[in-house]
Amino acid sequence: MTATILIVEDEAAIQELITYNLQQAGYETVCADNAEKAMALITAALPDLILLDWMLPGMSGVEFARVLRRNERTRLIPIIMLTARTQETDKVAGLEMGADDYITKPFSPRELVARINAVLRRLIPEASDEAIEIDGLRLEPVNHRVTAGNQEIELGPTEYRLLHFMMTHTERVYSRSQLLDRVWGDHVFVEERTVDVHIRRLRKALQLAGKDEWIQTVRGAGYRFSATAVQSVKDSGSDI
Repeated sequence: MTATILIVEDEAAIQELITYNLQQAGYETVCADNAEKAMALITAALPDLILLDWMLPGMSGVEFARVLRRNERTRLIPIIMLTARTQETDKVAGLEMGADDYITKPFSPRELVARINAVLRRLIPEASDEAIEIDGLRLEPVNHRVTAGNQEIELGPTEYRLLHFMMTHTERVYSRSQLLDRVWGDHVFVEERTVDVHIRRLRKALQLAGKDEWIQTVRGAGYRFSATAVQSVKDSGSDI
């Protein structure tokens, strides 16, 4: 589940340097040199994180960040500001505007990658390659392997992504539409009932390891992953 980073930087040499180092770190990258091109890329597919230069031709990075934060579709995308401004007031302004982190130029590529890793771990844990283990159920993103004890659990690609998301967001209830946006992608248009089909498949795969009840239905709200002994609330009508 490689994260996609949108680099919005108008200096070609810096854009190339960032792209090279992020790809070496295992990230996918897309690039734009102004806010208009960046918005076109975001409209096509939401990135996992945006590296945004403060000074851009046309609309500034700061104003573009404000636009993104006001938009319901883009307001939760993590933003790291890149800027030559070093004054504390500028840093505060960038963070108050909605940036999740702030890096001043010149910067170390290693520091940049470390900052990106930290933001993604905090805000989008499912984008990390770190293994996740909950009460004997282990998911390894690097090799897409899921095990319960010594037993390997076979999952299809969609069930794997669904389990990965739910294991990194335990005890929270997500509606079908939220799961479609976060697991399938907001640019993919499928019926909400598709979620139910994949929930059934995921439960069936986990049943062999006795973990199927961890995928719980919350009537009228959606689904929750919980390793507690709480029994799933099932409704034969609108919910599984």
